[in-house]
Amino acid sequence: MSDSNTTVFTNPSTFILLGIPGLEVAHVWISIPFCAIYAVAVMGNFTILFIVMTEPSLHEPMFYFLCMLAVTDLVLDLVLTTSTLPKMLSIFLFNSREIDFSACLTQLYFIASFLAIYSGILVAMALDRYVAICNPLRHSAILTNPVVAKIGLAVVLRGIILVLPFPFLARRWPYCRTNIIPHSYCEHMAVVNLACADTRLSSYYSLSVAFSVTGMDLIFITMSYIQILRAIFSLPTKDARLKTFGTCISHLCVILTSYIPVFFSLLTHRFGHNVAAHFHILMANVYLLVPPVLNPIIYGVRTKEIRDRLLRLLTHKGT
Repeated sequence: MSDSNTTVFTNPSTFILLGIPGLEVAHVWISIPFCAIYAVAVMGNFTILFIVMTEPSLHEPMFYFLCMLAVTDLVLDLVLTTSTLPKMLSIFLFNSREIDFSACLTQLYFIASFLAIYSGILVAMALDRYVAICNPLRHSAILTNPVVAKIGLAVVLRGIILVLPFPFLARRWPYCRTNIIPHSYCEHMAVVNLACADTRLSSYYSLSVAFSVTGMDLIFITMSYIQILRAIFSLPTKDARLKTFGTCISHLCVILTSYIPVFFSLLTHRFGHNVAAHFHILMANVYLLVPPVLNPIIYGVRTKEIRDRLLRLLTHKGT
């Protein structure tokens, strides 16, 4: 173990995760908000699912897509629970840094896959808002339950299939330099960068997936909102415009909390050469941990139907 960074190997049995380099003395304190964020995320997303499933008036496309988002958050939380978060906590609390090579590749696959699925659901929710505002009379005829189910299936299959080559490509490279990953979990490019071979295939494929998923998703979301804004500004009164735009606020907040940390992390990786390494790692953890906890809070606060149903549940329990 002491010579793990100098031993010559082509296929390591384990990797060593450093946690957050430069903040080792604060690892114990960092573990506390991580656990709190995870607990709130699980409780919040289960609450959203329960409310939508038990309230017939919420059985509409927008809330079905919200349920898909909550399920994706919960599965991402499950990945965190079963592999990522326990590994982080074992690093932060017990300095236990080893992770099996295959477990590391499995972890990077599920994280990347469900982030792609998550992005696709945001596009589906933008489509729902577009149809509801630009073509309200045909909303229920266009987004029927079978159509919503097919959209959900397409989003899931896209995330699973596009990311599938990641672990297979990563497995084929020789790792003869070091097995130390300066990260708190197995992030795809952090693993690939350890290889002592020409990894351009992995890099190019990763970039193409990032463009075809995040890039194209953002283009579709932007196009939807351009049409939505045109429809809103064509409404006759200010009150009607504000009320209609208000139905989009929750979705826009979720988009901002989901994409801003990702792009900020990417930009600092590409151009922030003077940014401390621990800041890069913290941002990578933020875009993995924060959206699942903010989504149910945003929709719980902003969506009247969910807020009213939650208040009725709490009032009923109180009596």
